[in-house]
This record gives sequence, structure tokens and C-alpha cells, in this order.
Amino acid sequence: MSKSILIIEDDQSIADLEKDFLEIDGFNVEIATNGELGLELALSQRFDLILLDLMIPVIDGFQLCKCVRKETDIPILIVSAKYDDNDKVRGFGLGADDYIVKPFSPTELVARIKAHLAKYDRFINKNAPKGEIAVRGLRIQPSSRKVFLRDNEIELTNKEFDLLTFLASHPNQVFSKEELFERIWGFDAMGDNATVTVHIKRIRKKVKDQSANQQYIETVWGSGYRFNG
Repeated sequence: MSKSILIIEDDQSIADLEKDFLEIDGFNVEIATNGELGLELALSQRFDLILLDLMIPVIDGFQLCKCVRKETDIPILIVSAKYDDNDKVRGFGLGADDYIVKPFSPTELVARIKAHLAKYDRFINKNAPKGEIAVRGLRIQPSSRKVFLRDNEIELTNKEFDLLTFLASHPNQVFSKEELFERIWGFDAMGDNATVTVHIKRIRKKVKDQSANQQYIETVWGSGYRFNG
């Protein structure tokens, strides 16, 4: 079955270019030229991936990304002329899976889309380990994709769960940001490793044992991150 892509882009020439290249590769494509219509479509129809511009009218891309991510974990790829690192970090912090700066190579864009779709499918369809991971009041259930802290369920996004589960499955091992990005997001792209730091911060905020005043994920300065098993 063909995958469906939603393009949210107010520049019709760019939207048409993206649509043409995606349709050549067999994707079903729909275009929204403003944030209000894009949000309505994203929440009312089934799409496998969203291409999102940031500077769109009515509802900007940042707010739209935040709203969509609350409802679904499908890949969101920001395609924007805004190239500042702060914009990238903000986008990743709101749940975007990738950030592509305009002007872009259409063939590279399609390649990234395919990589994110394949990675998402592997996470959805993979045979998750059945054993529960339990460490000092924290319980991770891979089969049900649930996390509990002192018997209170913790709400994590898809990527947050995958990152926490991977680290907890390899206790006391140090992984660099590059390694974690490649394992969780599927491929290495220069500049995108910042999303690992953003996701680690979000996991720490959600999964913190206040009674014991401890963090489960430790920063190893100059090397990466380690789950204290």
C-alpha cells in the first residue's frame, strides 16, 4: 500500500516540486497551504509522514508541530529557510524528527523521507522483547510500550520511549550522541545530533525519582550518555 504524505507549505512552487518528486516514487500526496488547514488535515486524516514549513500563515510551523505531536508519533520533517541552530533545537524539542534547510536537493529529501518511514515501520512492526526492565522503581514494558515510575505511568513520545528503552537495555554502557542518533533515528545527518540532547532532557524531566533524588540517565562528559543500571 502506498504511503501518504502531507505537505504543509505556503510556497506553491516548493510544494509542487516536493509533490512531483514524491509522486514519481509512488507516494500519495496532499498539500495544505496554511497552518490551519494543515492542522485540520493532520488530525482528521491518516498520513504516514508530514513535511512541514515553519513560516506558514494562520498557525506557524512550531505551534502546528507541537499540536500534531500530542496526537500522533508519525515522522514530522521540517523543511524551512530558517537555518539558525536555535530554530533547529526548538523544532526537535517540539517533536520533529528531522530538519532540512532550504534550498534542498529533492532527491535527498525523498531519501530522508524513505529512511524515516522505514525506521518508523521497524519500530511499529518489530518483535519487541517481552521481558520487563525494572530498575530502582522504574519499570519499562517493551511489549506494551509503557513506562511506570513508582507505579505511576509516565507518558513518553515514541522516540522518547525508544531512546529510554535502548539505554536501559544496555545498562552502564556509554553511547555517544552520534551512536544514539543513528540507532534511534536511523541515519546520521550532520547537525541533527542535537535532537538526542533535547530528548534526553525531556526524558529526565519526566522520569525522575524525586524521593531518591536520582537520575537514571547520566551524562558522561565528552563521551555521551549512560543508563545507571
